[in-house]
Amino acid sequence: MPDSPVGPPTPPESSVGPPTPPVPLAGLLALDELGLRLIAGPADAELLWVHTSEMADPYPYLLGGELLLTAGVLLTDPDTYVARLVEAGAAALGFGVRPVHEAVPPALVAACDRHGLPLVEVDPGTPFTAIARAVWGLMAAARHRELRRVTRAQQALASAAARPDPVSAVLHQLAVRLPGRAALLTADGEELHTAGRPPAPEVRAALTRLAGVLAPGTHPSPASATDTVGEAQLSAYALGGGQGLALTLATGRREPGDHTIAGIAVVLLSLLAAPHQGSGAANRSAALVRLLLGADPAHVAPLLDGDGRWTVVHARRGDGAAPDPLTAAALGAALGSALVDAGLGGEAVRVLVPGGGRIIPQPGWTLGASAAGPADALGAADALGAADTRAARALGRAEATRAPLTVDAPVSGLAALLPPGPAAEHARALLAPLTEPLAETLRCWLSLHGSWDRTAVALAVHRNTVRQRIARCGVLLGTDLDDMDVRTELWLALRQE
Repeated sequence: MPDSPVGPPTPPESSVGPPTPPVPLAGLLALDELGLRLIAGPADAELLWVHTSEMADPYPYLLGGELLLTAGVLLTDPDTYVARLVEAGAAALGFGVRPVHEAVPPALVAACDRHGLPLVEVDPGTPFTAIARAVWGLMAAARHRELRRVTRAQQALASAAARPDPVSAVLHQLAVRLPGRAALLTADGEELHTAGRPPAPEVRAALTRLAGVLAPGTHPSPASATDTVGEAQLSAYALGGGQGLALTLATGRREPGDHTIAGIAVVLLSLLAAPHQGSGAANRSAALVRLLLGADPAHVAPLLDGDGRWTVVHARRGDGAAPDPLTAAALGAALGSALVDAGLGGEAVRVLVPGGGRIIPQPGWTLGASAAGPADALGAADALGAADTRAARALGRAEATRAPLTVDAPVSGLAALLPPGPAAEHARALLAPLTEPLAETLRCWLSLHGSWDRTAVALAVHRNTVRQRIARCGVLLGTDLDDMDVRTELWLALRQE
């Protein structure tokens, strides 16, 4: 008598895995309308398929994980029969009583207990097709829950990737969605970012080993690896782009959909950790190399994007947190540049942005930008230094005025009509009595319309310090700083620097 599958077609043996999540046998037994009763073996089995067979040995037709339904038409040797089912990987055996057998054969019950195979008694009034339909219904419900869980996780991870600290935020969401520990490791085991419960030392060591397995080398390395330490389920995934970074996870158990959620995080982290550099970025890198090696800036300019101009941007996190290199790189990518100084140690992040286009405010960041400078500024340290100073001033003004972005405007209007040589010479003579800190304080104070509090915020000093410095400026310059004509002349002089 040939086997007859019940429900959707069974995939071929080459199939990677089941089309739906496994269904716990306990969930099927809980359906009162089926009248099923566990009479032997454990109840913690998980079902991947439903299959019916009246063959004396259905082993060749089993894939593993089946609930095998039979009426025992050809059952002659229960022990051998059950042993073959266990060898084939069957998850459970459902035995229908009557019309072939009035009750489940005691020898079959004993064999299932001996081999640890769950044995379910099927009531005479319950068709096998009803059991199959119930299993597929439970699988459909499990699949729906899994898809909903994955969709919610995907939305949460995508939102986290848009935060000003995207790498940390993605790992935090991952540790929430897959309860446990999530960490970004280098090939030598250095933890760049972590989220979730700290693991035990042996778990941490095992995660380090997994990250090493994924490290790029002379031999092909796998894209992922798994391990188990005690009750901890460990996973590691290599980030794309050959960066030598790995996402590692330590969870209590593996649930359906975990691998998909981790895969989404891997894609996001790969993009965040290595912002894409196309041909334009390659040209800019080549231009900088040539400049460092002494090439004429005029000859390098054709390699630069757009009009060949550059903008210096200073940035600081809105929450005051110190950014890490990956978060700073993500900011640079958002601004369109891979030339980023992470500004460790509490300093502002600095980005050298190609082109004279408009700088866009970035959520969670406060930005200060210089005016776009010409390409030949790359060949002059003084020009870039001046742009860097203007960007720092713009950032201070942005923080003082609570603006997301402030751009240092170039000299224009009447000030631009002044002859640069004589105007600069007059400015140096006028401001000669002032030290650099005093001149910077005076410039900031004038730009903020004489506000003591805002100037203190912009310069990161106490407001009394601002008052003392401005008073000192008035004494050294021998002028009344409340006079608008004096303020105007000093402002024009300071703008010449």
